[in-house]
Amino acid sequence: MMMKPEERVKQLDEKLKLSDDQKTKLTAVFTEQSEAMKKMREEVQSGDREAMREKIQKFRAENDVKVAAVLNDEQKKTYEAWQKEQRAEMQKRMQGGGNN
Repeated sequence: MMMKPEERVKQLDEKLKLSDDQKTKLTAVFTEQSEAMKKMREEVQSGDREAMREKIQKFRAENDVKVAAVLNDEQKKTYEAWQKEQRAEMQKRMQGGGNN
């Protein structure tokens, strides 16, 4: 389950020390993303899962570009490192199959 846009902004603010303007812009990006992901999940019920997986990956990459556009250079470095950590943790959970 995805976090609410406001929760995601709060989490990023803790990591990146966002300005108020950045918080507003990122809330909009994450709200748009949340609505689009909800729509995609509904489509996957009756569609090709592999095609949907590719579509979601492309969507996430596009969303990363939108987030990066709001951040300054130092924040981008921190964000990218944090994303790598998050992906590694997800891979570990998927391989281990448990909640460690």
